[in-house]
Amino acid sequence: MKTAPGKRGPKPKPDTRANLVEAGLRIIHSAGYAATGIQSIVDAAGIPKGSFYTYFDSKEAFGAEVIAEYSKRGQGKLRHFLCDSEKTPLTRLKAFFEDRIEAFGTANYARGCLMGNFSAEAADHSVQIREQLVKEFKAWSQIFESCISEAQGQGEISRQFSAGLLANFIFNSWEGALLRMRVENSAAPLREFMKLVFEKVIQ
Repeated sequence: MKTAPGKRGPKPKPDTRANLVEAGLRIIHSAGYAATGIQSIVDAAGIPKGSFYTYFDSKEAFGAEVIAEYSKRGQGKLRHFLCDSEKTPLTRLKAFFEDRIEAFGTANYARGCLMGNFSAEAADHSVQIREQLVKEFKAWSQIFESCISEAQGQGEISRQFSAGLLANFIFNSWEGALLRMRVENSAAPLREFMKLVFEKVIQ
């Protein structure tokens, strides 16, 4: 029996999907999800608009993948700081936030956290995006929780509250501070976060 011939025409390039996500991450982080059209994404990626739907069923599916990629990169940086065994857990935690404050200052306090931006802009309107955000926020919180638990074990942080509760509170507070940072175009909300968290919340 003869084998059925394959589809004719050019095969999709293996890096096209990654190029689309990279372009989308950059544009959405700068302009916002609602203001970013598919046309601007494919133009930035240098591909025809029709190719977009070869890789993504919808803009929502694309947005969810952009969130996942942003989160993956962010978790890499988070682990770089919080899993550094050469420093104490509390020192690692402070170092991460100090690094982020410096980075946001370099960016003139614009853009903030892409996951936080998606939460404010699209979570109410897309189940797919909301579910992706829930998944990624949980992953980040678990990394914070692990570091805080280690700090509690070494006596650096009180056991008055569980590591999970502290991790969620700190991460939630940080995301809120980032929104205020963008509104005020200032590091002041981030510095207030540092003062209260490290001088009052965790002792």
